Amino acid sequence: MTNNDIEKLKDGYEKQIFDLRQLFEISKSLNSTLDYGILIESILYTIMGQMKVQKAALYAKKGIDSTCFNLHRNYKGFEIRHDLDYSIAENAPAMRTFARESRCWTLGELSERFGDLGGLEPLEPMAPCLIVPLKAKGVVNGLILLGEPIVSEDFTEYEKEYLLNIAILASIAINNAFLFEMTTTDMMTKLRMKHYFYTVLIDKMEESAFSEKPLSVIMSDIDHFKKFNDTYGHSCGDEVLKRVAKLIQNQTRSVDVAARYGGEEFCMLLPDTDALGAANIAERIRSGIEELSFEYDGQTMSVTLSLGVAQYDQTRDLSGKSIIDRADKALYEAKQGGRNKVAVAR
Repeated sequence: MTNNDIEKLKDGYEKQIFDLRQLFEISKSLNSTLDYGILIESILYTIMGQMKVQKAALYAKKGIDSTCFNLHRNYKGFEIRHDLDYSIAENAPAMRTFARESRCWTLGELSERFGDLGGLEPLEPMAPCLIVPLKAKGVVNGLILLGEPIVSEDFTEYEKEYLLNIAILASIAINNAFLFEMTTTDMMTKLRMKHYFYTVLIDKMEESAFSEKPLSVIMSDIDHFKKFNDTYGHSCGDEVLKRVAKLIQNQTRSVDVAARYGGEEFCMLLPDTDALGAANIAERIRSGIEELSFEYDGQTMSVTLSLGVAQYDQTRDLSGKSIIDRADKALYEAKQGGRNKVAVAR
């Protein structure tokens, strides 16, 4: 073996050691959060930096009950046509193959295997250079799409193997985030549970006190829900809860937390929002519920909502319970004032 061969061998081992250290750091970074949105963005930027690409996208499920993978806004560099549906069914033939085989794919290889793209036809307009399944415990929970590498014409086999290792770490992190979501989500309304709401509330109160940015809470209650339940039955009542929860979810931002507080009560945590802004959001929710009608068992039905708003005041709200109690008191005032109203805590 020549000195040149020894140097090449040494360089190869040093690169492998460096890459292993990188994987260790990536693992720590991806497992540092259980917030699904933050995690997806972190995976995208990690992939782009490590693989030196300007285009990357991540297909993932929107929620724990989703039956398809969506692109949503999880892409960088790719040109997306907003008139096309990019969703992929979880039971697409290619996805079932991905669950059995751990490798990177090109569109050409998919075409050779299936004759078409095996249910991944929505990927064709994007023309990705490489498709990498995110798989944990034999289950595919996402897809990574990469554009061409910046520094070379194609990915080497070593780079593909390295990418698969990143994909394994990313899929484990996604799986952990899904498990966390399942344990903190009310499965009927798909809103967060009360204990999760309280945990985030304490954190956001500390952030608000430090940054001096406003923070508000909304408490709400479906008017005359017990009478509604007694008249039409619990199955109908459950449908009402789902409809109200869906509208509340649609009116909140990704940074907000909407939760089922208990029974027919819902609560919302609104960072960087003062009492006036929160009251406007509450009013949009109230009017939206008032206009909402649905059919159940041949009957057209509707409900109304009363809401109470409180802005965090660090001189008064020394605990999470304090601001919740003030919002709850405002909610009581809205009910006493005739229901189907919004009241703001003084």
